Amino acid sequence: MKTAVRIGTRKSPLALWQAEHIKGRLESYHPYLTCHLVHIVTKGDKILDVPLATIGGKGLFIKEIEDALLHGDIDVAVHSMKDMPSDLPPGLILGAVPQREDPRDVLLTRDTSLTLDTLKRRVKIGTSSLRRMAQLKRYRKDLEMMPLRGNVGTRITKMERGDVDAVVLAYAGINRIGETRRISQVIDPEVLLPAVGQGVLGLEVREADTGIRELLQPLHDPSTAVAVSAERAFLACLHGGCQVPIGGLGVLSNGMLWLTGLVASMDGSECIRKEIRGSSGSAVELGTRLADEVLTAGGAEILKDVYGSNGR
Repeated sequence: MKTAVRIGTRKSPLALWQAEHIKGRLESYHPYLTCHLVHIVTKGDKILDVPLATIGGKGLFIKEIEDALLHGDIDVAVHSMKDMPSDLPPGLILGAVPQREDPRDVLLTRDTSLTLDTLKRRVKIGTSSLRRMAQLKRYRKDLEMMPLRGNVGTRITKMERGDVDAVVLAYAGINRIGETRRISQVIDPEVLLPAVGQGVLGLEVREADTGIRELLQPLHDPSTAVAVSAERAFLACLHGGCQVPIGGLGVLSNGMLWLTGLVASMDGSECIRKEIRGSSGSAVELGTRLADEVLTAGGAEILKDVYGSNGR
């Protein structure tokens, strides 16, 4: 019986909170178990002065952690699911998907009474996400989007000192580090569709490590896993990364899965958004069908402008 588990994590405050959270839950379910955090610096942590889309997008915050997992230096990796590419390296799988936090995005301003509708014209919104930039520009063309990198605390600090007028971040991250008092508005997904996997943690393990996989099972939430599998199937069919605005959100209700996905042009002038629903038992198929509908409706042309192909 395994009595010690090494958990790989980035060193940002949010990543450490997430890893500590998983550590606490594992030790609670398995009183004989001791978990140790292994701090790993990723490429995305080192390069902070350029937009994510220009240096590779998805995978920037996980490759070094996955390498440690493959080499046997850690036993489980804790990731923000939205940072994970749709295809995992051979030999690695998702060992568990814990229950999802609120997937919505939030607006933070120095004046917490403001909303997207009441912001002054031409205010500067800080975000590193092309998905957020495109949808916000579509909602209000007068907003000025300012690339903003750094961890959650760094971005809030930059807003408070006046580098930007507001920032848009994931509710889950703000909630996990205890900063919800700073939220001006929780943004409806009808206005700003979240990223695929937003609000979800992915616990990555070696496929052959059945002992670790068994230890993680009490943390697994089947409903979240179903929704995320549909979202990730949608993303995989679009070959999506951080280089193009793509959003996706699955919601389960009474055994049915409602899945919404979109592809937008960089400036938000074009946006193909579709919805589909079906049995929760056909999650991957629904994600694939939704991607086909989006591509056929014009998404392929948008992706062609970015990737130089038809997006498939």
